[in-house]
Amino acid sequence: MRRIVFTLAALACATGALAADARSYVTPDGFNPATSSPYSLGVMAGGAFYVAGHLGIDPSTGQVASDVEHEAHYVLDQVKSTLQKAGLSMDDLVSVTIYCTDLSLYEKFNGIYRGYFHEHYPARAFIGVDKLVRGAHFEIQAVAVKK
Repeated sequence: MRRIVFTLAALACATGALAADARSYVTPDGFNPATSSPYSLGVMAGGAFYVAGHLGIDPSTGQVASDVEHEAHYVLDQVKSTLQKAGLSMDDLVSVTIYCTDLSLYEKFNGIYRGYFHEHYPARAFIGVDKLVRGAHFEIQAVAVKK
């Protein structure tokens, strides 16, 4: 009887470990592994969702928004959309890293950023960088955990 209980307990632990290692991916719309950029928009692993770096792309042009305020909205909307595809919300974010090419935009960005959250804000870093891909002013990378 002890062996049966021990075997069942070991099996339960192994099954739990396998479930903890399971991963799921959110890929860009129209993703084709042979021709698309080699990244996922987000990866769920170990109970945390890792959001890839997002830019403020204007959906009507496919380019980074020409206006900084629109770019800030677009980048936050892109993060929000990726989270929703994973069954999460902005309020599930626990850590956000914002890369910015012009630190004088800090207060302007904060004014827009505040509107995307309800009660508590995630931990955050706002980091100045020389350049970003496609001439963007902002890039956001984040981690979320379901409440």
